[in-house]
Amino acid sequence: MVTTLSSREFNQDTGKAKKASEAGPVVITDRGKPAHVLMTFSDYQRVVGKRKNILDLVGMKGAGHIEFEPAKIISLSKPIGDSL
Repeated sequence: MVTTLSSREFNQDTGKAKKASEAGPVVITDRGKPAHVLMTFSDYQRVVGKRKNILDLVGMKGAGHIEFEPAKIISLSKPIGDSL
């Protein structure tokens, strides 16, 4: 079920909008035109899907909390001429 609220209605009663989002998306309008959509976070995750990060892809569950600060690369090239 889709609920539509004006920006004014949304600003006056955000609790109503949050409760309505439990039943489905809430379309918030500006000057009568749809401008925003409010939905629960679980609905949002379902819509966008779970995105994998590189740690998931290499199978290192829980490794997201490892501190890692690589050394700064100063130069990737060598001077020409002096090395011969």
